[in-house]
Amino acid sequence: MPNWLKKQLKRAFVEKNKYQLRVLNQCWFYYQRTYVLNRKSK
Repeated sequence: MPNWLKKQLKRAFVEKNKYQLRVLNQCWFYYQRTYVLNRKSK
């Protein structure tokens, strides 16, 4: 997981920002899916 994402997730969790947590969660799953697909195609 990228450092920028970890930092933002920690901040959103501490601030109890549910909207931000949802958005970051979607970003993580998108990042993971595209990263895995790109690695398999190489």
